[in-house]
Amino acid sequence: MQPSNNLPPPPTDFAVRISKLSAYAFAGLLGIGLVSCGVLLWSGKVDMLPTNLTRDDVMHGEVTHKIAKQLSKAWFPERAADLERAASWLVLHDTGARVRVGCPDWLFLTDELRVNRHAKENADIKAHAVIELQQKLGRQGIALLVAIVPDKSRIAADQLCNLARPAVIAERAVTWAASLQRAGVSVLNLAPALQPLGAAAYLRTDTHWSESGAQAAAEAIASQVKAMGIDATPHKTFEAHEQASALRPGDLVRLAGIDWLPLRMQPAPESVKAIRVSEKQDAAGAGGDDLDDLFGDDHLPNVALIGTSFSRNSHFADFLQMALGAAVGNFAKDGGEFSGGANQYFSNPAFRQTPPKLVIWEIPERDLQTPYVPITLQTAAD
Repeated sequence: MQPSNNLPPPPTDFAVRISKLSAYAFAGLLGIGLVSCGVLLWSGKVDMLPTNLTRDDVMHGEVTHKIAKQLSKAWFPERAADLERAASWLVLHDTGARVRVGCPDWLFLTDELRVNRHAKENADIKAHAVIELQQKLGRQGIALLVAIVPDKSRIAADQLCNLARPAVIAERAVTWAASLQRAGVSVLNLAPALQPLGAAAYLRTDTHWSESGAQAAAEAIASQVKAMGIDATPHKTFEAHEQASALRPGDLVRLAGIDWLPLRMQPAPESVKAIRVSEKQDAAGAGGDDLDDLFGDDHLPNVALIGTSFSRNSHFADFLQMALGAAVGNFAKDGGEFSGGANQYFSNPAFRQTPPKLVIWEIPERDLQTPYVPITLQTAAD
């Protein structure tokens, strides 16, 4: 019986030539990427180690993840990522790690669906920080109102289709709000105000609420402020004017890395009929939101709004002013997450010199269980 020959057949001349070309091309791409990342490193724009390095960060790969994320901002990796994202979207309908596709043309932020490590511990730490802040503000005669913005995937759940929202996060906003209420903190979960609107409360291709959602949230907060017995000043009268419909680019399209494609190749663009809010009458001294002079006299707002990009989108701050019948100082910070907007505002000398009567703190639900960045409150005695 003849022994079987298990040796693979020798490569053809064509395969040999192609393999060499592939190797040279691969080496060239690696070389270009190395030079591109090297230029970024040489520029000093890469933070190799975080300021507060913990053992947990090292063990779970947070350090290398942050370095890789910074290196990905080099020119060549960014261009390669653009091409990869476009191919994945056009061929596989894939939107990458940061964005998930729900029903047709509906996009959702992955962070809303993520179960965070140490979720309960992080939420408890943040609740304690808010309670401590409220007590410090109270000693200065300043009231605090916390407004929790529910996840888009919670309110627009009927547009998730094949996406699944983890059951473990179903009660996180309610549980966290209850812990604050037990400690005497005024807190408003905005979910009941937005649920009647359903999916219309949020934008299809954006993580933020729509103008109808922003208005409903603003009216709910204004009602809570009045129930707290706080008179927002200076009193003003505002009116809303409906504008013509216009395309509104979605930030989730940008996060998916496909915003550079022609519109016909992107998720269906969203047309929004914007609303412009304006004062009916001019008021002397009604300044903008400069922290150096905002709370300087009786003609300036006694309400400060801090938080995230939700407070800077869809005219939420304007709707809040209209609902309160008073001007509001908007100090929210894009990308501020839980602590960013608060630290930016409370660290400014103007807060100590001319404090407000009320601080409204808008916090997205998705940030309740993420790692805590400490909040620093500087008082007049500091």
